[in-house]
This record gives sequence, C-alpha cells and structure tokens, in this order.
Amino acid sequence: MSLTVLRGEILSFMDDPDKSGEQGYVHFHDGILVVEGDKIKAVGPAEDLLSSVSADTVVLEYQNKLIMPGFIDTHIHYPQVDVLASYGEQLLEWLNNYTFPTERQFSDPQHARETADFFLDELIKAGTTTALVFGTVHPQSVEAFFEASELRNTRMICGKVMMDRHAPDFLCDTAEASYQDSKALIEQWHGRGRQLYAVTPRFAITSSDEQLQKAGQLLKEYPGVFMQTHLSENTDEVDFVQKLFPGACDYLDVYDQNGLLSGRSVFAHGIHLCEREHARLRETESSISFCPTSNLFLGSGLLDLAQLEKEQVTYSMGTDVGGGTSFSMLQTLNEAYKVAQMRQYKLSPLKAFYLATLGGARALKLDHLIGSLQPEREADFIVLDYAATPLIKRRLSKCKNLEERLFALMILGDDRSVAETWVAGQCLYQRSQND
Repeated sequence: MSLTVLRGEILSFMDDPDKSGEQGYVHFHDGILVVEGDKIKAVGPAEDLLSSVSADTVVLEYQNKLIMPGFIDTHIHYPQVDVLASYGEQLLEWLNNYTFPTERQFSDPQHARETADFFLDELIKAGTTTALVFGTVHPQSVEAFFEASELRNTRMICGKVMMDRHAPDFLCDTAEASYQDSKALIEQWHGRGRQLYAVTPRFAITSSDEQLQKAGQLLKEYPGVFMQTHLSENTDEVDFVQKLFPGACDYLDVYDQNGLLSGRSVFAHGIHLCEREHARLRETESSISFCPTSNLFLGSGLLDLAQLEKEQVTYSMGTDVGGGTSFSMLQTLNEAYKVAQMRQYKLSPLKAFYLATLGGARALKLDHLIGSLQPEREADFIVLDYAATPLIKRRLSKCKNLEERLFALMILGDDRSVAETWVAGQCLYQRSQND
C-alpha cells in the first residue's frame, strides 16, 4: 500500500475533555501522522517516529497549521442547498414556502446528481468528511447522493424522507411505498463501501401512525441502520404534534411508541424537551444534534447544553443546511458558543472541537472507524491554517496556548481556514492560494 507521512502540529481526541481533562486528547506540537492506504498506521511525536520512516519516503511538512480529524456533521439536508439564506420565516412557514417547492425538483435524477456533487464538494471544502444527510421523498435523490459519495469514497449516511401527510401532494408517499423504497435502498447501499443508510421520517407532523410503524419495522429488520428525524425544534411544531398524537406522553413518545429510539437514532434540535424526554434519550442512548445556526436563523430557540449535560444526554453538532446558514463547522461552533453564552453556559474550545469530531463519531456509534487519529482508524483528516486570513494570523500570533488558538479559530474561522481535506488517505481538497 502507498505510504503517506505528514509532519506538523497534531490534535486528536480520546474522550470528552470536560470529563477527562488532559487525558481526553493528544496534542503534539511537532507530530507525525503515518497513513498507509486508506488507514492511519501511526501517530505520535516526530522525535519518536521519524526514525521509523525510511530515508526515501517523502515527508509532507506543515508549518503554522494544525492536523486533526475531519469534521462530522450529524444533521444536514443536501436538497436544501438552494434555499440557504431565504428570508423571513420560522420553521413551519419556511418548510411550506421554501423547502417543499425546492425538494420537488429532486424527482429529476440529473438535478439530484448535480446538487449532490455540489453539496459534497462544499462539505469537503469546509473540512467535513462524514455527515448524516436527508434526501427527499424521491428514492432517486438518495441514489444520486450515494453515487456521488461513492465516487469520492466519503463515509456518508443518507436516507429517503418518509412523508405521507401535511405536505404537498407532489412530495407525499404512502406508508407502504416509503417502506418498500427504503427497504430497496438499504439493501442496495447500506454497508456498500463507506455508504450507510438512515431510516428518515421527516418529523412526526408529516408521518401517519402507520408510516412511523413502518419506520420502526425497518429498524427491526435491519438492525445496523441508523434513524434520523426532527424533534422539538419549534414551539408551534410541538403544539401541533400534541394535537396529532393525543395518546403520546410528549413529542419524543410519538417516536418511542413506534420503536424509533436506539443508540443509532439522532434527533435534530431537541430544544423544547421535558424531563421525561431527557430520561428516555439517555436510557435508549439516542442523541441530539445541536444545530445552532439554524436555531438562530429560524428563531426556534436556544438549546440548553447545561441541561443536556446534567441529564447525561449525548449530543453532537449539525449545520442543518439549508435552515442552517453555513457548511462550515467552525462557523457552527461559533454560533454554538454564543447560544451557550445566552444560556449562561461556557462551551470550552476543547469541548467544541471534540463535539465536531469524536463526539459526532460517538453519537453515530462510528468511533471505532472515524473521529480520531489512531492506528487502524480510517484516514479522514483535515489541515487547518493558522494564517488563513490576515486577521486570523494576527490574532493567533497573540495566543499563548492550544485552547486560545482553538477558540480564535472557531470564532474567526470558516471554510477559508481549511487548507486541506483528506478522505480515506487521499487529499480531495487543497485550498488555492487565490481562495
């Protein structure tokens, strides 16, 4: 296999740094990352590893940069690229006025593939190497996405939206059709190379009881697949769900009654949760995807991170493009910090970068494959530039330690801070000097 050796400052997480302190991460001021084929072979201090590198091996040197695992986005909609920055609505109106008309176009496989190509290139440019992705109701939208991802060899998770009511007729399927379409996509794509499948009821409002039961049936029949949906994003949404499902204790219970809670279940948002819902998320090892740019843009609310920590609910980071306003995980962490500030909670820079890497991998139960730089892990990593812009270069030159540099990066950085993105041992993106 081909051998690639990179030398520079390296950061990787081993655990939640808020719980494990310095034992939660490894940081080498002068480190070596050895990649063999599509896997990491070794990582450590340069003084320890350089002697094991043969004299004829080219060592890629990175000055004033930081090598770390690729970002993991646990909630994003690839068909919504073209509704980014749409003005003036909150969630339910935004769906009706912008999202649904746009998703109609994905009945066309050519449109779906062009959008998937653009979407994946933007993700990679922003340093995101794995994402949990919504398609549309059209199975061809998911086929197009997986075909584009397979070409890049990215580890992606995607699913066909299941939606049989409270949406335009041109976007509604039926409970049985959604089951059959999802089943066919699972058998074709789940575990094919690096592609994985997520059963994807859009949210409780747009699925009948029968369709949610079919979603639960899929999870029983294919226990290795994921489940993604939305939960308690907006107060009007929560009220509507209570009216639609009077027999449920609360919003989460709608999903729980249909067998949709598990360690591979990711619920986007979870802003307006009660104590019982927190307890069930914890008990079932289900997780929340925190989407701060979307929550602010759509006026949905401020997620209470302190409460999630207290209740021991797993959470990770999502951009939620196109309700969210940026592909950049750095910009997402920027907004996450501000949301936490509004809730009187301090999100540390180490914890923020943990959530965007190993924390995301743990939420997806993929930390044995991705999310950290360890031997035998898949070689998905990025190179961040400490001098990406004159302002960042100037500010970071004043920083005294790693934590200060990380904080400045997540507040001032964006996709321009990503110098390179490597996927499965191959450099898929290198920022031009003109960018």
